[in-house]
Amino acid sequence: MTGTIGIVSLGCAKNLVNTEQMMYLLAQAGYTVSGETKGVDAIIVNTCGFIDSAKIEAIDTIIELGKARDNGSFRKLIITGCLSERYRNEMLDEMPEIDAVVGVGSFEDIVETVSAVLRGEEKIVKLGDINAPISETKRIITTSAAWAYIKVAEGCDNRCAFCIIPDLRGKFRSREMDNILKEARELAERGVKELILVAQDTTRYGIDIYGKRNLPELLRALCEIDELKWIRLHYLYPDDISEELIDTIASNDKILNYIDMPIQHINNNVLVKMNRRGNGAEVRELIAKLKARIPGVVIRTSVIAGLPGEGEREFDELCQFLKSAKIERAGVFAYSPEEGTPAALMECVDSDTAQDRAEYLMDIQSRVIDEFNDSRIGNVVTVLIEGERDGQHYGRSYAESPDVDGYITVQGEKVKANEFYTIRITKVIDGEPVGEVI
Repeated sequence: MTGTIGIVSLGCAKNLVNTEQMMYLLAQAGYTVSGETKGVDAIIVNTCGFIDSAKIEAIDTIIELGKARDNGSFRKLIITGCLSERYRNEMLDEMPEIDAVVGVGSFEDIVETVSAVLRGEEKIVKLGDINAPISETKRIITTSAAWAYIKVAEGCDNRCAFCIIPDLRGKFRSREMDNILKEARELAERGVKELILVAQDTTRYGIDIYGKRNLPELLRALCEIDELKWIRLHYLYPDDISEELIDTIASNDKILNYIDMPIQHINNNVLVKMNRRGNGAEVRELIAKLKARIPGVVIRTSVIAGLPGEGEREFDELCQFLKSAKIERAGVFAYSPEEGTPAALMECVDSDTAQDRAEYLMDIQSRVIDEFNDSRIGNVVTVLIEGERDGQHYGRSYAESPDVDGYITVQGEKVKANEFYTIRITKVIDGEPVGEVI
């Protein structure tokens, strides 16, 4: 098979893993894959359909690409991912730009789909079982020569009232540990130094196939891979962060002292309405425990403003929590009712109020981040260099996760990308730490 396929990947890290798998399948079939959207035979857009902003981004991308195709930039347009799964019955009817729709459960059919579209077949729909076992298809890594995501599970069983993910990604399914370790070794042999573990709920890893939460055991096995230097954890559900997991993180140097655990809110009534396990007091206790047991731990979370049940008192509690907890990294989102979820049927504040509250929370959090960055001046840290911009190198320490936390500007001669350096943070410019190689 011949032809050039352009790839556009939207949404989360879990979605990017599927994009990389599709790229591998296409390359194995003889196609040339790239990030170009001009002069190609077809474009695949792997979409997110989780919240309004993600849906809008995906739809705008499709419309713009449709215009570009009319101008001769490429021939065919194929849409995959969560938006395809969510609006499987509407997309082809309402968006004539699209030639094929491939759901989350059918990404392995991408070669067949591309080939059919390029032969002239139209309006192809592939919608496989979203609860099928996780594919072990290999990937073409697109993130970096030095770091990569590794998916340990797919789907979700939590059924938070505001979230549509279980209907798009299926039930929770863990990968076999041997398969994860095999992939991790292959990545390490290719030069990957940092692995970022991702899943919808990483703390539940193993519960479905081993009968227990096996994340600590998996982490200890990953630490035995000599070539791996950093292991970073994303998307830990707060009430499943066990004593064993905390001890495993604290006692292994390769596991970064960085905990990504979305909490969404702190008010008990809001948490109950949203079907979140645990309560505000338990979240506060967990944060205190993490900071006491894991030296220098950096915590990332996400919170949602304007959830059903959030009045002025509940919102003020969330504000006071962010001020006092001083969580180093926090993403703030305005709630938007998602059709098909229980929360969409509940009474909530209007979208303008939710957005105003989100902006107020972001102002609080920006001050917390500024204080954190200022406190780091004089610290000596290890940095993985990512690249060069404006004549200066930039990289990340344990405290910065790719794409979400910013970078550290690194000053020094003979600095090379994808290598580790010890630096001293000397100042902060425009909210970003600056350091010198020691």
